[in-house]
Amino acid sequence: MVICRIPALLGALIALNTANAQVLAEPVDTAPDGAPAAARSAETVSESVSESGSRNDPESAPATGLKPLRARVPHDTLAPGLVTVPKTVKVPPGNRMKNPPGMPGSTIKRLLATKSSTDRKYEKVMRQLSRNEKLLNEIRSVAVLYDLDPVHIIGALVGEHTFNVDVFDTMQSYYIKAASYLELDTRFEYEGESVDEFVSRPQFAACRKEAGSYVVWDCREQVWNEVFAGHMVDGVKFDDLQFDETFFRPFYAGQTFGLGQISPLAALKVNDIVTGVGGLPELSAGRPSEVYFTVMEPEASLHYIAAIIRHSIDSYRDIAGMDISSNPGITATLYNLGGVERRALKLKRENALRRAAGRPLRMPTENYYGWLVNDRLDDLIALLDEREQAGIRQ
Repeated sequence: MVICRIPALLGALIALNTANAQVLAEPVDTAPDGAPAAARSAETVSESVSESGSRNDPESAPATGLKPLRARVPHDTLAPGLVTVPKTVKVPPGNRMKNPPGMPGSTIKRLLATKSSTDRKYEKVMRQLSRNEKLLNEIRSVAVLYDLDPVHIIGALVGEHTFNVDVFDTMQSYYIKAASYLELDTRFEYEGESVDEFVSRPQFAACRKEAGSYVVWDCREQVWNEVFAGHMVDGVKFDDLQFDETFFRPFYAGQTFGLGQISPLAALKVNDIVTGVGGLPELSAGRPSEVYFTVMEPEASLHYIAAIIRHSIDSYRDIAGMDISSNPGITATLYNLGGVERRALKLKRENALRRAAGRPLRMPTENYYGWLVNDRLDDLIALLDEREQAGIRQ
């Protein structure tokens, strides 16, 4: 139970609340597929961070001139030994693909089930956002805290509500549902063993030596997936499921929550960033109702969206030597897929071999979700105050 911490959590979040207003989406409790673009040059070849295998040909896209970061947001969530990289290569704005990459079957099924299309859902969410200046102001404020161009946050929201959830017209439902989650008496567990108890097993010893919420939870996730999932361990056969499916979806599979459709595990991973930059209360896997409340509460969830994007940008810079801060389609792709540090490390290793062989670098490329964000970037920018954002387009 979480009774002793609920008043403090509510008090910290009340300061973030703006008046209830119209906006976005009723969560269908379906996780983003895989998880809550650049113009070709003579020196680069493309790699989809989605690993979708799309056969579309890259095409040059006009620059959008996203403003540079003002300062690096400090955090210590990168694994040791991953930060020695060559000088950073700027990933330019725009899509690398002429045509949108294919959507996964699960996304297509969702569209068929709702008798909708991506165009209709996109237009609906854009209308809802355009009518909610209070939410846009909150996005701008949070973006400043996390040193992001706000269009990255807009891109994640539009992507989620175009491909992964259906829209309803008031934010009041989010506040009501967030409050209801505080009443839950549930645990993140597997077969009666809480996740905190489970990760105290000796197989997770290496993870206990790590520091930083992202590295610790990512380590635990890898150990589960490699050692336990589908294997016989200590005489017990474990289900062949991913870590988040096993421990963090106590109601039914496919659960994500709130404006950003964030999973409990994704929130726990970036908790250090949110507490350090945004000043929100610390989350714990031992207090599931607080985790649910936080990712459902609209203003708090924006901090977690921003922290996920901030972590993606920092990881690609510090691990892979790629600056993706001017490409919202790439940050949206990574928001959709997850596994950011592993993807960045894979790209770093491949490009080290390419450099040694005198070959052009491989660069990240958008998936279907990020392609939409880059393709409609002018629309997303137009949602923001033109006077404030006049410098982000060339």
